[in-house]
Amino acid sequence: MHDNCIHIENLSKCYDGADFYSLNEISFSILKGEKFGLLGPNGAGKTTLISILCGIFSQSAGEVFYWNNNSKVDFNEIKSNIGYVPQDYAFYQELTPIQNLEYFGALYNLSSTLINERTKSVLKVLGLSDVANKRIETFSGGMKRRVNLAIGVIHKPKVLFLDEPTVGVDVQSKVAILKFLNELNLQGTTIIYTSHHLEEAQEFCNRIALIDSGEIIVNGEINDLLQSNQSKDLKHLFIKLTGEEYRD
Repeated sequence: MHDNCIHIENLSKCYDGADFYSLNEISFSILKGEKFGLLGPNGAGKTTLISILCGIFSQSAGEVFYWNNNSKVDFNEIKSNIGYVPQDYAFYQELTPIQNLEYFGALYNLSSTLINERTKSVLKVLGLSDVANKRIETFSGGMKRRVNLAIGVIHKPKVLFLDEPTVGVDVQSKVAILKFLNELNLQGTTIIYTSHHLEEAQEFCNRIALIDSGEIIVNGEINDLLQSNQSKDLKHLFIKLTGEEYRD
């Protein structure tokens, strides 16, 4: 029996002024140490869900529990254990990678010694040591993605949320990012990953939840879901369950 990392119970979200629910009474669990894929079409509710799980937004109803704790989560207490790498770049482009990591490391109350140590380590692993003192605004898209990732893990979170971590990058950067994420996971980091790259998701994730129109359609181990839905791969399953019409 695996311990829960996150348990979500009857979670709903309706934004102020909206006439529909972005999330509608969803329930599922994410296990400690797994690579969990949160997949769905545009507008399905993925980013809303991640934002609630990170404490950025509050839910309209339902509960989120962390680490088998049955009491309501206090994000002020656990935020140092959560890492979030958004789809949009979340750094200061006019600064260098080192300056950004020093700034964000300080936000997590890391000591200057620890920030220096972890900055050197993560930049080396992500192939950014040679540009550590160059302004990020001069970087390629793949390099910026890797800086985004470095910032999200500078404090060594127990749980890492990734929103489209490899979008718009070259093959080399994609390989480097996924290798780094797999190594983090082997060290015990639970990873919650969302992407439209379904082949990548199928290769990377242990389990997935497929969300559409704010509801969980399926949830479980990929091979089990493919077999029970008679689908040859995740792309086929995705289209079968969410349809082929355009999403805006």
